[in-house]
Amino acid sequence: MRNLVISQAMLEKLADKHSVDRREVEQCFENISGPLLVDNREEHRTDPQTLWFLSKTNKNRLLKVAYIQRGQQVYLKTCYEPNEDEIQIYSSHLKRRI
Repeated sequence: MRNLVISQAMLEKLADKHSVDRREVEQCFENISGPLLVDNREEHRTDPQTLWFLSKTNKNRLLKVAYIQRGQQVYLKTCYEPNEDEIQIYSSHLKRRI
């Protein structure tokens, strides 16, 4: 993904804390099949809004991806295995689409 921007510090954090690499993040964007959600939590509000989604890598690993988009550029905020609450929230939005 050419327009995906991940700082070196973020790449290191993803690797060290979450065992996630750039290619897994790219695969999540390539494999997305659900809605984009807005992170409305006060401590996470940004301008432009932080968007997030759950998606699987090519090896079937479920990850949460959070990012900000400015024009064509996509700035990764984080990517990690979601907790049960995040899975539940995302699943509830999937059911609304059906």
